[in-house]
Amino acid sequence: MGLAKTEIFSNKQNQIASYSKVFGHPARVAILEYLFDKNACICGDLVDEIGLAQPTISQHLRELKQLGLIKGNVEGTSVCYCIDKEKWTEMKQVMLAFLDQDIVADSKCC
Repeated sequence: MGLAKTEIFSNKQNQIASYSKVFGHPARVAILEYLFDKNACICGDLVDEIGLAQPTISQHLRELKQLGLIKGNVEGTSVCYCIDKEKWTEMKQVMLAFLDQDIVADSKCC
């Protein structure tokens, strides 16, 4: 497998790609939707709600947490997760700026 060569791209381009990647799996989208719907820290309910095995859920949670979109707190023997509102807002601003670009009407494209 080849190298991604992410160092040749800007920080903003790498950031947009990272956000896009995290939304590239329906399980991560489902986890985020569930956390938004509950609007509270969730401890352990995700396996029943999402319908995937615990190791799979943990892997997706790890990716979401690594990107900073969710945060987790240890409570006893479990970890409780919720949306990191500050990081979510930051992600929305970056993605909206990218997605809000428009093609000029008189461009000379095929």
